[in-house]
Amino acid sequence: MKKDKNIAITVKDLHIYYKGLSKNSIRASWTKFNNKVEVFEALKGISFEVEEGKILGIIGKNGSGKSTLLRAIAGIFSPDKGSVNLHNNTISLLSIGVGFNNKLTGYENIYLSGMLLGFSESEIKKKEKEIIDFADIGDFMYKPVKTYSSGMHSKLAFAITAILETDIILIDEVLSVGDAKFKKKSYNKMKELISDDKRTVLIVSHSLDTIKELCNEVVWLNDGKIVKVGKPKEIIKEYEKFMEI
Repeated sequence: MKKDKNIAITVKDLHIYYKGLSKNSIRASWTKFNNKVEVFEALKGISFEVEEGKILGIIGKNGSGKSTLLRAIAGIFSPDKGSVNLHNNTISLLSIGVGFNNKLTGYENIYLSGMLLGFSESEIKKKEKEIIDFADIGDFMYKPVKTYSSGMHSKLAFAITAILETDIILIDEVLSVGDAKFKKKSYNKMKELISDDKRTVLIVSHSLDTIKELCNEVVWLNDGKIVKVGKPKEIIKEYEKFMEI
C-alpha cells in the first residue's frame, strides 16, 4: 500500500485500436455492401509507472503512439485491453483541438473546461482574471473558439491548465505553439509548476532540448511499443542515432 501512495500513474498492458473502412471498401460503402473494417493497433501492450512528482518525457517519430497514449491516460480513449490507474489524482490534458466547445466563446470555455476538470464555479471565478490575463488574447476571449488561430487556442488552453492546477498535467506539443513571447511565458510557467514535488507531468514533444531540460525520465515509443525507458541524455542520444538511419 505504501508503494501506491508514491505512484501517480500506472499503465498496464495498454492496447488501443483504431477502426476504419479499408481503401477498397470506400466505393462499396456507398452501396452498403461488402464493407470491410480495417483495425490499426496504435498501442501494443504499453506498461509503465510514473512516480508522484516526476516529469516524464515521451518521444518518438510521428505515428509512434505518443498522443494516443496521452489521450488514453487522460480518459479520452478507453483501453481496448489493459488499464490506466491514476491513483485518485486529478488530471488535465493540454493539447491543441482537445477539450473546447468550438461554438462557445473562450470565456465560456474557461468555465466548461474548469468544471470538466472537477473545479466548482466559485473556484473558477476566483481564477478567472488570472486565466484571462495569462492567455492574453484580447477581445477574442469573448468570441467563439472556432474563430481562433492555433496560437490563440494554445494560449487559452495553457492558461486554463496552468492556473487551474491539477495533480497530473499532460502536455502534447503545446509548449512549441504560439509566438515567441508566449513560448517564453508558458515555458517559465511550466518550470514553476513542475517545481512542486507533488505534481506529476508528462510531456510529448519533438523538441529534444525541452525534454532534456525539463524531464527526469524519458519513454521512447516506436510503432506503438516502448523501445526504452531511462535518463533523458542517454535515451535521446540513442533516439537521435535511430532517427539518422
